[in-house]
Amino acid sequence: MSKVILETEGDTIIVVKRRFAAPPEAVYRAHLEPELLKQWMLGPDGWTMPVCIKEARPGGAIRIEWADGQGGGFHVTGEILELDPPHRILHVQRMFMPDPTPDNLIETTFTPDGDGTLMTMRMTLPDAATRKAMLGSGFEHGMEASYVRLEDTVGRTDG
Repeated sequence: MSKVILETEGDTIIVVKRRFAAPPEAVYRAHLEPELLKQWMLGPDGWTMPVCIKEARPGGAIRIEWADGQGGGFHVTGEILELDPPHRILHVQRMFMPDPTPDNLIETTFTPDGDGTLMTMRMTLPDAATRKAMLGSGFEHGMEASYVRLEDTVGRTDG
């Protein structure tokens, strides 16, 4: 099984890489379809996604809400800027925890890698302090838990 690999570039960029044992089309689709996102993009165990809006078109709205099952949670909003199926998604998002963070520009690519896919997510954060806070939050643990579910989801949905 692959694990999340984190790298940094300059002062404001985080690069997340992970390999999936599924074709790019399946991994790409799982990043855009709300019903698939609700199955895997949950973070640590016990979290749910009661709201998932992701309009898969340039200019499409994004709103995703997570709940921790104990009255807490957070949400993100954003907009899809560009799509190049099944190779690339470019979107902007902001987190509300509860106040909004500055915009985070995210480019996600899906590259064939043997019999699977190498996903590379490049997050351009507004400043070095935001990146430092994000890296210090341990977000990669929730991300890896989600990606384990994604691996299972694309294995079930790939035809």
